[in-house]
Amino acid sequence: MKDMAPAPHAEEPDGLAAFKHAFRRHAAGVVVITALTPEGKPVGFTATSLASLAAVPPLATFNMARTASAWPAIVGTDYVAIQTMGVRTRHLAERMSGDHALRFDGDHWYEGPHGIPILKGVTSWMIGRIVERLNVAGNAVIVVQIEEGALGEPDDALLYHERRYLKPGDEV
Repeated sequence: MKDMAPAPHAEEPDGLAAFKHAFRRHAAGVVVITALTPEGKPVGFTATSLASLAAVPPLATFNMARTASAWPAIVGTDYVAIQTMGVRTRHLAERMSGDHALRFDGDHWYEGPHGIPILKGVTSWMIGRIVERLNVAGNAVIVVQIEEGALGEPDDALLYHERRYLKPGDEV
């Protein structure tokens, strides 16, 4: 059997290289997290770290960098919207991972509960009350208790794999 381990890059420690390679190959579902700044300005970002923490009470987690443009809003708010993305909303996932100043230009969203932006066409959305912000290194784990939500139209899953948005069955 041939050794499939990639050669480590000289500028990266072995653990960092292994981490990067492994997580690039780990396909993950795509969500968009939206919130409001204390001044009422909408913010949002894509995430692949959404996880179910508990069913009773309904708790979910997501991770983010504390250097992210949306971090001040997450620190200054009690509520976020978590929106699951499908293939039809790939363009919105791309928009929400692009220039933060342009993410809410246009009519692709509306005000949901608590005034939080909800993207049009998502497969589902949930409003969560932030119950914990756990700082870990330069990042944070955000724990939210889901208080309400709705289903959108069914769609093929949108996955993030090898730095690309894909649907199941796409060539890698």
